Order: sequence, then structure tokens, then C-alpha cells
Amino acid sequence: MSPRAGIDTGTTPHTLAFVESPVQLLNVLEWAHTRPHAQSAAQSPAPEASGPELTLVVLSPTDPMTRGQLRRMAELARDEGHAVRWEEARGGTTAPFRTIGGLAPLLRRARRVVMGDPFSRYVQLLLTITRATDLVVVDDGTATMEFVGQLARGERLVRWHRKGGRPGPRDLLFAPVSSSARRRLTPSADTRVEVFSAMPVQDVPEGVTVTANTFTWTRARFGPPRVTKGADMVGTSLVETGVVDADRYLEAVRALARAHGAARYFAHRRESADKLHRLAVETGLEVVRPDLPLELIARRGPIGRTVLSFPSTVVHTLPLALSGTDVRVAVCDIDPTWLTEHASPRAQGFLSGVTGTARDVHRLAAVMP
Repeated sequence: MSPRAGIDTGTTPHTLAFVESPVQLLNVLEWAHTRPHAQSAAQSPAPEASGPELTLVVLSPTDPMTRGQLRRMAELARDEGHAVRWEEARGGTTAPFRTIGGLAPLLRRARRVVMGDPFSRYVQLLLTITRATDLVVVDDGTATMEFVGQLARGERLVRWHRKGGRPGPRDLLFAPVSSSARRRLTPSADTRVEVFSAMPVQDVPEGVTVTANTFTWTRARFGPPRVTKGADMVGTSLVETGVVDADRYLEAVRALARAHGAARYFAHRRESADKLHRLAVETGLEVVRPDLPLELIARRGPIGRTVLSFPSTVVHTLPLALSGTDVRVAVCDIDPTWLTEHASPRAQGFLSGVTGTARDVHRLAAVMP
């Protein structure tokens, strides 16, 4: 895929969407599926349309696993008739300047901006350029819950696993941009803000529209899956983000797999190769590195009759994606003793909230390694 493929920079897209992860791209497709005005020109009867209504801009990260999933998701987006612009946004020290400079004309003309991660510094910088009057935030996992709460409380935008720590020099340097982004994402007479989410969103700020993501595109496009008799386990990056101790995590995975007869472990795209190798050796689980978001992998199948997970986005999204099947999603709480000494003071409460607010899941007691 060539950079900036799929878009003529002379066109004026009605909607620009910025994504940095496969899940964000999936949720943009889900949002577009529910919005006739966001579908491609080929799907729309409007005679004045002269190109795709939605242009997806991929702000590509550097890690191979995420890039591979993004390329697969970009292919699906093109199949749906959307334009895709691939930006090597982190390809060297000058890449951010090239990316922002190249996107500035499109940002100034776009009527609507869709974003998957309002905590992203890249996205916050882009928000200072756009004149769009419609802003849409689609799910970037459990972070959506924290974003809405912070917006309602007028707090600075900080990821949940970093909240409670002292701001670093880069945070202080970027603070004016972050504050500007928060103001931009606050509804006003000139700005409409929508949150499109499968997560339980509470304390919604006045003026923000919340629309439920029920994964209708995923269910229409894939499956139903073949359901096997066994159990599968879903991995998490809580070790990589410094929240959970690695030894405790591996012990918990081994105990949970043994208790429920799990055979496969679907790795999170951010899990390290060293941890996954150790996990495979010590637990005997088959480690699977998916080439698409788990919601699509599960919907295509085969998938175990029971899917085991720790607190994460999938305890909210998998029951929706697998609606109408016999698959049971079971979530295991994080024991407080598993947390690292560097974990945010909010970590335990936030993770318990992720589990406690999940619908249509079976809640397991914390496994004591």
C-alpha cells in the first residue's frame, strides 16, 4: 500500500476519520455503517457527491503487529467503498511535520472529523487545525469511558493507567495543545460532539450525544462462526502498560487455563514476544497472534464455546459481536496483589468498573495463583 493511497487531495471529503489502531478503524466502519451520510459515493444516490464521503486517515504506528492488522482493516474499508490515506506518521523525526502539513488543507475543509483516540497527541494537534463543526469520538477500548468522564469533569485528558502520576516535561510542554483539544471537544453553539461507543458511558457532559455501537456491520459482514466445545483465552497488555506484574499475570493465566480447559490464547497486539514465548512454554497454551481485531476473528470462527478474559474492552464488545451464538464470555477480576507498585492509584477501581459494568458476561472470581 502506497502512502496517501486512495485519495485525491483535490477533493473535499465531507468526513475525515483519524485512526491509529485496528480497533479504532473497525469502529469507524461500524459508525459509517449506521450513517447513510458517511457511506461512499457509490452507495449514496446524492448527485452532487464527487468521491467518497468518508476518508480514513491511518496515522500508522511503528510496531509490526499493529501495522499488519491496520493494513488488513484498510482493505476492508476499501471494500466498503471508503477512501484510505496511509500516513507514515512516525517514520522519523520529520514525519510529524510532513503528516500535519499534508493534512492541514483537508482538515480545514472537512465538515466532520471522526477520531478513535482523543488522548492521542497527534489527534489533539490535528484538532487545533480543523474547522469542522461535527466531531465524533469512536471507541478506542475502555479509554472511552475515561474520556467522557474527564470531559464531564473538565479535567485534562490523561489515559487512565497514567492518571495520578506527576506530569513529565513533555506533558507540561504539550499542555496548551491538550487544553485546546479538550475545549474543542466540549459541545458549544458552533460544535456538535458525538460519542459512538459499545462501552457503558456514564456522566455524559451536557450537549454530548451518545450513540450505541452494536456491531451491526461486523455481524452482517462475518459469520456466524463455528463454535467449538473448548475454551479460548483473550490476552491483555496490562503487563506492558505497567499495571500488572508479569509473574503474577502468567501464574493467573496458567491457573485460569487449567481450571477451564483453555487451549488457545489470543494475544493482544501490544503483548511482547518475550512474554508470549514464556507464556506458551509455561502454560502449554497455543498462542495465536490475530491478523484482525478479535471481534472479527471471533465472528469468523472457529471460536470456543467459552471465551475467558481479564478486564478489557472485549468483555463489552464480544457479546455484541457474537450475539445470536452460543458463546459465553467469562471475565476474571484482577486481584489487587497482582498490581505493580507503579500502577496508577485508580487502576483497581477502573478495572473493577470495566468488569462490573459489562453486560451478558459471566463474572469469575479472581484466580489466586
